[in-house]
Amino acid sequence: MGDETGGKRGMAAVPWDSAALYLILASSLIGVMGVSLISPILPDLRVAFDVTDSQVGLVITVYTLPGVFLTPFIGLIADRIGRRRVIIPLLFIFGIGGAGIAFAGSFTQVLAFRFLQGIGASALVTLAVTLIGDFYDGAQQNAVMGLNSSTIGTGAAMYPLIGGALAGIRWSFPFLFYGIGILVGLVAVVFLPEPDGSAASDVRTYLGGLRDVVADPKALAIFSAIFVVFFVFYGAVQTVLPLLLSDEFALSSGEIGLTLAMVSIASAAVSSQYGRISEWRTAPELIALGFVAYGCSLVGVWIATSPIGVGVSLLAFGVGFGLVMPSIDTTIITAVSGRLRAGMMGMRTSVLRLGQTLGPVSFTYLAEGSFATPTRGYRLLLVTCGIAIFVVGAGAYPLLRSGP
Repeated sequence: MGDETGGKRGMAAVPWDSAALYLILASSLIGVMGVSLISPILPDLRVAFDVTDSQVGLVITVYTLPGVFLTPFIGLIADRIGRRRVIIPLLFIFGIGGAGIAFAGSFTQVLAFRFLQGIGASALVTLAVTLIGDFYDGAQQNAVMGLNSSTIGTGAAMYPLIGGALAGIRWSFPFLFYGIGILVGLVAVVFLPEPDGSAASDVRTYLGGLRDVVADPKALAIFSAIFVVFFVFYGAVQTVLPLLLSDEFALSSGEIGLTLAMVSIASAAVSSQYGRISEWRTAPELIALGFVAYGCSLVGVWIATSPIGVGVSLLAFGVGFGLVMPSIDTTIITAVSGRLRAGMMGMRTSVLRLGQTLGPVSFTYLAEGSFATPTRGYRLLLVTCGIAIFVVGAGAYPLLRSGP
């Protein structure tokens, strides 16, 4: 970890000559590839395997489910035996499980491979962010955190386009793209160093330290924000919108991918400036403003009468994402000591995965079971969530501004 002087120098430059930096960015990119790459082809999967909307939602649910239970333990293991010994096997598991879906002969096999892939993906972003906290500090840490979020946003903007284009050839082709995880794992074997200085404490002391942190009301507020963000993002944007765009506007997988990419484009643009934005407002204030942007976006999607209107509305969701996620991650990694960092980030990702897991099935099952048509249900759910999130953000922001 750099010293204080190194942190100040980090304001001027990101360490572009560091091999670890590129592997951190690559691991983050792979960690967010699992859903955004295939969201545009969810309507195609309905046809390929003759399944319903709620069944298609399981393609996302079974992928995110392993992370709910595994990530805290993976974080604990990484804190004790080293980040490198954990992240490399996860990259291989992700690549093997994801590419295997391309050869699945039934929907059951698709779900089985997705579950395996979800095990590999469960802690990739967690460990990447943890490594940022290990290798960098101060202003340099903020700069690299912003770069990481921006890179994720840029990649996530490309994934729907890539997935939609590949699906235009055959539904299975996007899944072959997941094999890149194997390649990154091989590179990491050679070039990823192990961070210095994390002497492991006994498990009881370790868990006691995490318990004390999680019991803090501020930590509970952060975890609640994470759950809401990913419950809505994966339920409303990543699952409902592709189905809605296909059924209501008859868009192809490529056109759906282009529309969904608006979220990531805006997120990348905003998060790339996070170092500067964080000097303007505190992390909690930025999270509240992000919620306001989320709410405006979902209401805008509800109002939109064309795919172009939907895409423009999604830009606001991306702005919110670019504000919220770097703020949450910065808050978490600066709240604990280095020996607890991976475990704390693991708990963060566990809550995140819980939101990702419950969002798709909640939206699709509720829309199919409680409304005359799924499309009508999707639209009402979008505007209801949008208003609720807007009210939370708009109400919290002035309280945070007037706080100590």
